[in-house]
Amino acid sequence: MAGLINFEDEAEVKQFLDNLGVEYTYQCYREKDPEGCQRLADYLEGVKKNYESTAKVLQHNCETNGHGESCYKLGAYHVTGKGGVTECLKTALSCFKTSCNAGGKKSVDACHNVGLLAHDGRAMETGPDSPLARQYYEKACAGGFAPSCFNLSALFINGNTKGETQDMGLALKYAMRACELGHVWGCANASRMFKLGDGTEKDEKKAEELKNRARELHGIEKERQLKFGE
Repeated sequence: MAGLINFEDEAEVKQFLDNLGVEYTYQCYREKDPEGCQRLADYLEGVKKNYESTAKVLQHNCETNGHGESCYKLGAYHVTGKGGVTECLKTALSCFKTSCNAGGKKSVDACHNVGLLAHDGRAMETGPDSPLARQYYEKACAGGFAPSCFNLSALFINGNTKGETQDMGLALKYAMRACELGHVWGCANASRMFKLGDGTEKDEKKAEELKNRARELHGIEKERQLKFGE
């Protein structure tokens, strides 16, 4: 049937892939379609393994179009210096912020990354910035990103001298949300808080339920790891 690709024919497949590259390049630079630029970046990275060219397209699409997914991936490139870009956590932070605020399918991951970089201070000139970390963890947690909910819980358990006071009620709230989203340690921490009456009244029954949920999630994770190793 006309139009179908014979994927057993190496020459035909190569021609098909080359045509895709031409099409995506046209979409990006002639039609000025941000999604076309992202497709071109994915093509250059995944098919051509040309990371230098990928980085250039990502930079163009992030800086010119503010495309969330391209900004996220460009940030990841800056974390490691991939594709010949400067290895710079400060630049990565800026890219992740843009991606987080732009929305899109990588936005919650980007928000979480901003939180991480602000939390440990590696990308900050003045060291850890807990209020900024909290702001972006909250965005990611609201988007259903369990590790951000757990990290928020840890922030409120520990408190610090830079604007975050200990608040066991909020710590429990975010541990419970992390647990609901399938985070093992969120369940474990919430269980312990109910057992001790930390941030809530003691509730042995609730503590046991959460401990069992943590065990269940841990078992599921171990099973996944075993299947992955088969």
